[in-house]
Amino acid sequence: MKNTFKKEERLRSKKQISRLFNEGKSFFRYPFRIFLLKEKTEEPALPQVLITVSKRNFKKAVDRNRIKRLVREAYRRNKKPLVEHCTGNSVSVLLGLIYTGKTILSYAEIEKKIILILHHLIEQDEQAAG
Repeated sequence: MKNTFKKEERLRSKKQISRLFNEGKSFFRYPFRIFLLKEKTEEPALPQVLITVSKRNFKKAVDRNRIKRLVREAYRRNKKPLVEHCTGNSVSVLLGLIYTGKTILSYAEIEKKIILILHHLIEQDEQAAG
């Protein structure tokens, strides 16, 4: 599997985004608030991800875009276990990553947090399944 982050993996549909925030569960792992909506599907599907950064905390678009770029890269490089879990169990996952920190963390710190979040999602689903 290639380490890419294609258009199909990005959450863009307004209908699905509103479902994610209305019906999904959320939890917090500094500096992210994570929204999650899982559903069983007939066919294996890639997880879809939404990454946002608050304009209230980062006034300059340059800063918001940098954080989104760092988060996207960390997700892209570490998504393999989540993708394998979703495709293997025929689970559709909508994931919202909202950066709530007040400062820009280094790439290493963001990557560490993303890895923790992804492993937490997999463990949580495995515990619920059996």
